[in-house]
Amino acid sequence: MTDSPQIPDLSRLFRLDGRHAVVVGGGSGIGQAAALALAAHGARVTIADRDTVAADATVALADSAGATAGGGELTAYPLDVLDPASVERAVTDLGDVDVLVVTPAVNVRKRLLDYTREEFDRVVALNLGAAFELTRAFGRGMAERGRGSIIGFSSIRSLTTEPGQGVYAMTKAGLVMYLRTLAAELGPSGVRVNAVAPGVVDTPLTAPIKAQEAWYAAYADKSILGRWGRPEELAGAVVYLASDAASYVTGSVIFVDGGWTANDGRFVPPS
Repeated sequence: MTDSPQIPDLSRLFRLDGRHAVVVGGGSGIGQAAALALAAHGARVTIADRDTVAADATVALADSAGATAGGGELTAYPLDVLDPASVERAVTDLGDVDVLVVTPAVNVRKRLLDYTREEFDRVVALNLGAAFELTRAFGRGMAERGRGSIIGFSSIRSLTTEPGQGVYAMTKAGLVMYLRTLAAELGPSGVRVNAVAPGVVDTPLTAPIKAQEAWYAAYADKSILGRWGRPEELAGAVVYLASDAASYVTGSVIFVDGGWTANDGRFVPPS
């Protein structure tokens, strides 16, 4: 007679007690929402951001956002993701890391024939180069310890583009394949690697669109839900991928886009 399989405590699937999460870019936008949510589920969260004032502001939000009520804590850490020495220093300073969330990105919205090489290099350096440095630096320690979750932020632009989005879309599609390869290489060591792909979310990155009423409305109409997303609506996907609820999930992309990539949206046929 064989023993029945042990059923885990399902009420704690999303708990992150005892885990150390580093949220890169946690000073604002989606990174800030993710950091607060991880802490609310019990994680010790380091907000790594070049903007130390913004990182400190996120820490100050902990009580009002319910982060400390969930048993977690937040601290700020200065990090320049474009400086490999700063990244290596962070690995040493921050010790064991169980969850790495990488959110920083930049977009220069110009048609390809108008792009300069300097603009191209700037977008690639942050969107791909920084992710490369961060995930390898922190992923090495995770692999040695035999556990960890790496979460990178792609975009709907990894699947669908429009004029003026070419280089940004290229980096977001490239990031997906990079993370999938990292998942394949680190999986045998117990490290999971996944991506979250937001739709149009109200963050500093999309502020130029929001400033133009027609453009803002057009993007809202493209979503099945008829509106833009909010940063906190991405936080659940991060908590899920960081937690034991996603223990069998790796090499995946979770689209949190209000139905953008599911809907053609050009014309609504008459009923």
